[in-house]
Amino acid sequence: MDPDSVAKAFVEHYYRTFDGSRPALAGLYQEGSMLTFEGAKFQGAAAIAAKLASLPFQQCLHTISTVDCQPSGTAGGMLVFVSGTLQLAGEQHALKFSQMFHLLPTPQGSFYVFNDIFRLNYA
Repeated sequence: MDPDSVAKAFVEHYYRTFDGSRPALAGLYQEGSMLTFEGAKFQGAAAIAAKLASLPFQQCLHTISTVDCQPSGTAGGMLVFVSGTLQLAGEQHALKFSQMFHLLPTPQGSFYVFNDIFRLNYA
């Protein structure tokens, strides 16, 4: 398993799902997962899904600029750091963002998001 390939596949899946069907992201988190979104913390798959569903826009499009990945710990986890832009429907200018994911393996051989930190990057 090449960590960079796994990270790239995860990032493509995450943002395609976010842009197309935000509620489906709940399956990427577990009860011990935590999201920090612009400084506010949410724990557990249900709370994270509720936060993502409550965002004040219906449509957006992420464009990824960079994906950096590092192995994390002896359990086979990965840190994935993403930067890019997101374009909200009806808005003229794209917003820059950064997001960090800590992925942990599942017994079934896939990964789930243990930690997720999102920030808009203001110039």
